Amino acid sequence: MPTANPYASFLDGRPTPDILADTPIALASIFASLTPSQALQSPAPGKWSPLEVLCHLADCEIAHGFRLRQTVSLSNPLLQPFDQDLWAIGYRSHSVAEALALFTSLRNWNLAFVAALPPSSLTRTAHHPERGDLTLQILLDTMAGHDLNHITRFRVLL
Repeated sequence: MPTANPYASFLDGRPTPDILADTPIALASIFASLTPSQALQSPAPGKWSPLEVLCHLADCEIAHGFRLRQTVSLSNPLLQPFDQDLWAIGYRSHSVAEALALFTSLRNWNLAFVAALPPSSLTRTAHHPERGDLTLQILLDTMAGHDLNHITRFRVLL
């Protein structure tokens, strides 16, 4: 079975709450340094442009937020995988400003939700068909590692 958090290696010992809170700031900085044409430039055939990756992060924040809420409110819920490529069909029709604002708003909303939970919530579990049983903490760690995975790739473009 695959690892529960395929992005664990990106965490590099940094505290998950710090990574999650810092991501909107890091993304704003990265996109402030890109020209509009750079934001639309694919790094290789078949790869997403920076704008498309930013839209992907916003979509993932919706999915992650729902998964967090399911995990807290249900008994070992089944978390549904999704086809990120199908979700990406319309990404190029959005602007960087729109995608960044949406991601930042959703992230702040999700962080406020998590901050209001008792610490015991971090051990609540959910089941992912591809990754097995996950705790709320593993879901948060996955979000943070996913953020860092993409931020690392953005920095290569700069």
